[in-house]
Amino acid sequence: MSKESHAMLDQLLKLDASSRVSLQLQLKQRIAEAIMRGHLAQNLPLPSSRKLSSKLKVARNTVVLAYQQLQDDGYLVARERRGYFVNPEILRGRADPRQDANVEKPRSARVPDWSNTIKTRQAQRPNIEKPENWQRFRYPFVYGQFDTDIFPTNHWRECCKDSVSRGGIKDWASDHFINDDPMLLDEIRTRILPRRGIWADNDQIMITVGTQQGLYILIKMLLGPNGVLGVENPGYTDIRNIAALNDSTVRPLAVDKGGLVVDETLRDCDCLFVTPSHQSPTTVTLPLDRRQSLLKMAAKHDFMIIEDDYECETSFTAAHTPALKSLDEDERVIYAGSFSKILAPGLRLGYIVASREIIREAVALRRLMVRHPPANNQRSVALFIARGYYDALAAKLLKEYEPRWQAMADALATHLPNSSSPPTFGGSSYWVAGPDHLDARALHREALNNSLIIEPGDIHFFDQTPPSNYFRLGYSSIKSDQIEPGIKLLAKLIDQIS
Repeated sequence: MSKESHAMLDQLLKLDASSRVSLQLQLKQRIAEAIMRGHLAQNLPLPSSRKLSSKLKVARNTVVLAYQQLQDDGYLVARERRGYFVNPEILRGRADPRQDANVEKPRSARVPDWSNTIKTRQAQRPNIEKPENWQRFRYPFVYGQFDTDIFPTNHWRECCKDSVSRGGIKDWASDHFINDDPMLLDEIRTRILPRRGIWADNDQIMITVGTQQGLYILIKMLLGPNGVLGVENPGYTDIRNIAALNDSTVRPLAVDKGGLVVDETLRDCDCLFVTPSHQSPTTVTLPLDRRQSLLKMAAKHDFMIIEDDYECETSFTAAHTPALKSLDEDERVIYAGSFSKILAPGLRLGYIVASREIIREAVALRRLMVRHPPANNQRSVALFIARGYYDALAAKLLKEYEPRWQAMADALATHLPNSSSPPTFGGSSYWVAGPDHLDARALHREALNNSLIIEPGDIHFFDQTPPSNYFRLGYSSIKSDQIEPGIKLLAKLIDQIS
């Protein structure tokens, strides 16, 4: 091999001994990438396993196995007494990046006028932001993440492995057109929904890429440019941004210590978005009498209701309040659920439950987006539920979260008295009211500098001038013994900036 090629290979094949990925797999990936990018000459052999292992300071067997796997995958060919060469067949039909680099590309004096070209803008709308490296913070009171130590890695790996068995692949790998995995639909219908008092048939359920896709589809279906969406205030920020895509009117609705205030301000809405079991973000629970009044008002004034029942599994109360959907006799409630809060937010699988007419149209609209969520993920989740792992994980989360819930209540009562009330339903967060003059945005910035994460609350208000003293504290990602010192530090920071 030429000196130039050796020098290039030295740059390309840098391995990371501290990585979770094995050295053998790293080496295989680096060589495959170098081949596909045209960095390795086809007429020259790769270094021998002895030379390359010495160069990289790895076991010779690591190189031998990587070469053999690359040969099995078609990247390399072995030539007797000459070694391994790039297989030209792997590059057939690909443009040569070296030739492309030498082609003179036409240049223009003007790039597009993005202000004119992009007709719909979302990037500048207010959104909840969280540090991507939140796991490195000492006190991560971050909402919506999960404790990786609790995740049932072995059970999840087992279900994923079985879903890609030869028989499993036959079930999900073909084109499903618009259909969801029947096994997952069965598990949701028979195992998940009855716990919330909901009974439905499979054709009344649709799987979504997380709850948000379901909400996007429903708002698109139920509201036009002149539609009015009623939202709790404070409430879920993303529903406002979704409604804005339709040029729909968002009507903020009052929330008190009992959740959504059910009064005549609802009468002119075409649709309501509500979080009755665990109001987002205040965590209060809508009483049964208000739920019944809300359903009567929906029938009287002819509006639909989208119920987001997030965190319904993490309830610390003995008697669960039934889902609003379970009380609905007129098919006015569309129920949105998710596997994010129990399994993992990165899984991005949810579901909606509604009348057959709604589901039929929702499936047709989803088809224009993604046809259906990845079928292999659907099957893995179906197996996870069917084998009892989902119920076991939900029970484990309750056991893990309840002490944190209590530790938060005690710490807040000690260091920030009268700032919050423990969520009676449960869940994974506290809604905190700081001193009236507090700027929670400034507190957030100062907290980050002290390895502590909070979520400023102003983004949840839909008022022209939202209050600035509220913030949310999550406890799903922080250990119990870190809660009290974290809250103590937070109280100190509030005193410093006040």
